[in-house]
Amino acid sequence: MNLQTLRFLAALVSGGVFGFGLSLSGMLDPARVRGFLDVAGDWDPSLAFVLAGAVAVAMLGTLLSRRMKRPVFDRAFHLPPDTGIDRRLVLGSALFGIGWGIAGFCPGPALASLTLGLAPVFLFVTAMVVGMTVYDRLVADRKIRRARRNFH
Repeated sequence: MNLQTLRFLAALVSGGVFGFGLSLSGMLDPARVRGFLDVAGDWDPSLAFVLAGAVAVAMLGTLLSRRMKRPVFDRAFHLPPDTGIDRRLVLGSALFGIGWGIAGFCPGPALASLTLGLAPVFLFVTAMVVGMTVYDRLVADRKIRRARRNFH
């Protein structure tokens, strides 16, 4: 098997495990997610355990990756170059949280929920893809052009 096939299989298995975990934990139910986010009302704390488990797995993965010279299926790690907290990060996080609270979905559970075939899920994912495309075409392209101008 070549490296490209191994990467594909690793991504497929990881995505399947992730989707199964989201389904098993109740993260595909927008009402349950909104119940967790409604700390001033009828709060459902059960998803706190899901989030704690996710943080624990992410911490273990981060610690493991720091001990590795390179990933198993790649030549180097691809980490974001900017780790600072700025206005765009804070505003983006707030927008994400507001959208999560209104819709009861974030990207991972929304993609996993496509398997349910519900119209609101398709609408959410379509809006998400349009938003990502608009950002990519308008904001990210402008940032790249500005960086190139500043470089020369």
